[in-house]
Amino acid sequence: MNTRIWLSSPHMGGNELKYINEAFESNWVAPLGPNVNAFEKELAQYLGVKHCAALVSGTAAIHLALINLGVSQGDEVICQSFTFSATANPIVYQGATPIFVDSESETWNIDPELLEEAIKDRISKGKKPKAIIVVHLYGMPAKMDEILSIAKLYDIPVIEDAAEALGSKYKGVCCGTMGCMGVLSFNGNKIITTSGGGALISNNHDFIHKARFLATQARDNAPHYQHTHIGYNYRMSNVVAGIGRGQLEVLDLRVKQRRVNNKFYRDLLGDVKGITFHTESSDSFSNYWLTSILIDPKMTGVTREDLRKGLEIDNIESRPLWKPMHLQPVFSGAPAYTNGFSEYAFDNGLCLPSGSNMTHEDRNRITNQLKKILKF
Repeated sequence: MNTRIWLSSPHMGGNELKYINEAFESNWVAPLGPNVNAFEKELAQYLGVKHCAALVSGTAAIHLALINLGVSQGDEVICQSFTFSATANPIVYQGATPIFVDSESETWNIDPELLEEAIKDRISKGKKPKAIIVVHLYGMPAKMDEILSIAKLYDIPVIEDAAEALGSKYKGVCCGTMGCMGVLSFNGNKIITTSGGGALISNNHDFIHKARFLATQARDNAPHYQHTHIGYNYRMSNVVAGIGRGQLEVLDLRVKQRRVNNKFYRDLLGDVKGITFHTESSDSFSNYWLTSILIDPKMTGVTREDLRKGLEIDNIESRPLWKPMHLQPVFSGAPAYTNGFSEYAFDNGLCLPSGSNMTHEDRNRITNQLKKILKF
């Protein structure tokens, strides 16, 4: 069998070992240390944001962001439905209720019109949402001007889940830096990785200061272990941060490589009737972390599953789009404001192999298999 072509596998840049070795040579193999401090500083500089807390995951970052905003038992938080469950789970950690809002068809992100409708309805029911979590899905910037305008009108803070969007920009501004707080992920399949990790970013010093405090078990400033708050073991380790520093050095190259992959698929499938690409607008610059398509089976003669299984025959990984949160059994009781788009996209959408380390041979195999399945 041919070697596996992964959807999005880690891709080392070369200097990761240098920073890891520095951690070992200085015996900084415990949590925190010089690599963590440097990674936070370098990441903040890259993004043009003032403050950054390096954490164990993007999920942890969302959790701390909600705590910063005072989300607690009985509150409601508006959350984009078309996303991975890690966006919504921390809302439940806090005893709050997620209010799911569907996406619009241009960016596949939260629909501003539906967002305002949801806010008005929740307020009419006596529950003003405590926060809005918007996602830049697959690296595609959301309609931030409209979203922020609505949020400002109703005085509701916005958390940006930019876990998939490091390197993406909206009107020249880095995704994750436009809301009151932004969330990043460095999981193994992301555009850069620390094997596992994430970050919370903000221009608000107090938010990041509190996040760091809570993420280190909320240990008070005392010679003994004293705690006046419930804390979490959420801080990134010095060794892992070393990987992040090496990865950050090649981030721009990784974005370029992902965009080359996207062009490869557009050149290959652009004339196939019934294939629609997830596409950036004139206001946006996407990292195209994953190249994603919608397949109209009436026009192509094949379904999303036909395509996925056809690629799998040659050991090529692809993946259905996210199953919307309002369809997930675990959130079956949560209120949802829907328009049908995310359900359609889930039924008919596919993420294609998009790793920055894809080879010419990989592309040839993908080309041959897609031509067989789609018969062009």
